[in-house]
Amino acid sequence: MDALSEILKALRLNSGIFLEAEFTAPWCIDSAPGKDDVRHILPSAEHVTLYHLLTEGACSARIPGATGAVALEAGDLIMFPHGDGHRIGSDLQLAPVAAETLVMPSPEGGLVRIKHGGGGARTRFVCGYLACDSRLCKPLLDALPRMLKVPMGQGPASAWIIDTLRRGAAETHAPRAGADAVLAKLSELLFVEAMRYYLDSLPDNERGWFAGLRDPQVSRALALMHANPGRAWTVDDLGRESGLSRSSLAERFAALIGEPPMQYLTRWRLALAARALKETREPMLRIAEQVGYESEAAFNRAFKREFGMPPATWRRHSRDDGTGDT
Repeated sequence: MDALSEILKALRLNSGIFLEAEFTAPWCIDSAPGKDDVRHILPSAEHVTLYHLLTEGACSARIPGATGAVALEAGDLIMFPHGDGHRIGSDLQLAPVAAETLVMPSPEGGLVRIKHGGGGARTRFVCGYLACDSRLCKPLLDALPRMLKVPMGQGPASAWIIDTLRRGAAETHAPRAGADAVLAKLSELLFVEAMRYYLDSLPDNERGWFAGLRDPQVSRALALMHANPGRAWTVDDLGRESGLSRSSLAERFAALIGEPPMQYLTRWRLALAARALKETREPMLRIAEQVGYESEAAFNRAFKREFGMPPATWRRHSRDDGTGDT
């Protein structure tokens, strides 16, 4: 059991690849996904993380407000966990072209494509997305930078993912049955590899959710809470099963994660409850019990503190918005 695996199970990522791009130097594009673009990629998504995987060539990327650019080469993954718009190109000093104006449908019915540039050195990449419930993603997303570069090509374990993605993208020129499902799973694998890389690259003095994953006792406590959120956990229980005293776990958890264990657990439980209210017709008491509340009244109070309205009202609003189960 590990905390990263447990939270990824709960996230139920919706992922895939939606675009294949080929550029020739000199080129520069502004890839700034707005709300309409996100809705086009995945209409029901609350949060979408976009990424580019370079399969050939080299370029640079920069996000608004950043002081410098990030150099990219074949095998690099560049991810924008918070959905930031960004500029990418062979020369970022050029006037950028809006990426949305370059997109053209595939005549074969596969991935949409971009071809653009001045005819020089070629760069290719595939673009993918990962969508999830913003509340469930919060612990993970809050701990990630605005732009994350992952040198996928340097790790032997990820080389086959890149090769398979490259082949999969090529296959969409003449799509076969199951191609979308294969590319979606590969997209998830890329995300997991990116999270592993980021975890391994953190400095020793880092604080935050990923730093907690590197601490054996805090990571164990996180895994226990995510694996069984409905259990009536106490800090004593978590400390005993994590190999620390109650006070030691509470102190270490708060120092690394930024909040006490029980506050973290409450937020996670209520995020799970919000998803259940949105996606199912389970009775309120049943949902309350599933996330660790012994009474509907206690659940109602906690939910209202977190979301500003009772769960019944929240459920009704989510359905009125057209995002709930029908």
